[in-house]
Parts: sequence; C-alpha cells; structure tokens
Amino acid sequence: MWNGKMKALTFSYDDGVTQDRRLVEILNRYGLKCTFNINSQLLGQEGSLLRDGVTVRHDKITPREAAKLYSGHEIAAHTLTHPSLIKLGDDREIIRQVEEDRVALSRLAGYEVVGFAYPGGSHHTDKRIAELIRDNTGVRYCRGTRSTYSFDIEEDLYMFEPTVYHHVDMDRMFELGEEFLSLKPDSPKYFYIFGHAYEFDIRNEWDRFEEFCRMMSGKDDIFYGTNREVLLDLPR
Repeated sequence: MWNGKMKALTFSYDDGVTQDRRLVEILNRYGLKCTFNINSQLLGQEGSLLRDGVTVRHDKITPREAAKLYSGHEIAAHTLTHPSLIKLGDDREIIRQVEEDRVALSRLAGYEVVGFAYPGGSHHTDKRIAELIRDNTGVRYCRGTRSTYSFDIEEDLYMFEPTVYHHVDMDRMFELGEEFLSLKPDSPKYFYIFGHAYEFDIRNEWDRFEEFCRMMSGKDDIFYGTNREVLLDLPR
C-alpha cells in the first residue's frame, strides 16, 4: 500500500519538450505527480514532428531549465539520443546510451535518476535488452508504451506497460478514470497514464486533459505519486 492507500495514480511523459511547461502547470494545479523521461544530449534542440497529419513543435527544454521545471516531479532517462535500442545491435552501445543518459540527468536533477522509458516504445526493445539494462546500469524500472487497460500491478519492472496511452485512447482514459474512482480494491492497484506533451497540440486537447486531471484529483483514497514513488515504494 501507499501511505495506507490501496490506489495510486501516476503519469509519465517523454522527450523533455517545451510543452511540458504547460503540462507541469496543469499537474501542479491539481496536486498530481509525473515522471518525465528525457534525452540529455538532445536538450535545447529545436524541431518539429508530423503526427496525424499535423505539424507540431518538438523543441526540447534547456539543461538549465530541467531541475526547476520538474521540481516536485521525477526526472527519468530515455537514452542520450533516442535511438531504437533493438536496432543498435551493440550491447555496449545500448548500455552507454542508457547509463550515460541516466548519469547526466542525475547531475542535472540533483538526485540519482533510476527510471527509464524505452525510446520508440515497446516494439523497439525485447527481454534481452531489458536484462542488459537491469544487469549493467543503475536503472531500476523500464516502461514500454502498450496500453494494458488494467490497474493490476505488473511484476516485471524492467518490461512493464502503462494502463493507457492518452493520445491513442483519450476516451478510454476517461472511462478508466471513472472506473478507477469507483474501485474499492482489497489489493494495491495503480492507474498509469503515458504520453508526450506535444500530442496535446495535435487536436488541441489541453482543456480536455485538464478536465481529466480535475476529475481525478483530491481523492482521499488515492495516492498521487511519481513513477518512482508508486513502483518502487510498493512492497513486493
């Protein structure tokens, strides 16, 4: 349990983009906690992406900004330069991409970074890569991108998946939110939401996401924590 509570809500957002500034404002407004997975060597770079036929900005926050922006949340690793790990084919390079990013982010954050999200998602990794990370880095948990639509606690922290990917399943996220609010579990359950902040720009879904945050906030039976607090502080 988390502080005596059987339910936990946590968020995870990737890439360290400038849209995180608006996201953090919303999360802070409702007392919600998030983990931000960052590529340390890409910080400060400008760019754009074409997603769902819409061009959106994909500019990265600066290294100087990171610690202050994400204060009260959690910084986690996402590799140095966002390669597909399964395509690298070199164990040493996989380890370097993960561990050097983790170490660099630990310096920026002012605490030891222990979380990680697979760049490109679940189909860009496999069990062998997860074992490489587990055995050769300081990472203690690794997240994929496939929605489970479940609140059950996953046992393998080096290949676990989120409850829902907000951009793909916004309607389902709301349905799951209602279900989670009414849940009266007799064993620990978590609601884990994953995405990228720039995705809110594609269909202008910022207000809808804030509505979701408002709906989920301030419940006495829910623990609001970062990924680290939710995943690692739960007795196993």
